[in-house]
Amino acid sequence: MAAPSRKNSSAAKVQAHRERLRAQGLRPIQIWVPDTRSQQFAGQAHRQSLAVARSSLADRDQDFIDAVSDLGDQ
Repeated sequence: MAAPSRKNSSAAKVQAHRERLRAQGLRPIQIWVPDTRSQQFAGQAHRQSLAVARSSLADRDQDFIDAVSDLGDQ
């Protein structure tokens, strides 16, 4: 009989890991998020940032962000 391949060994480890997590009451989910490395994302983020900065409510919005932000030791 041939020794198990590395692929099978890795798959078995992953399966065992998932079983342990399920035994802890966890379940896997998959989340799709925007690709922050893409040029389209960067362009859209820039456009939105400019819109917020140019808003008549920009100061009020920034005050809110500052109020809810954890600034650590500052």
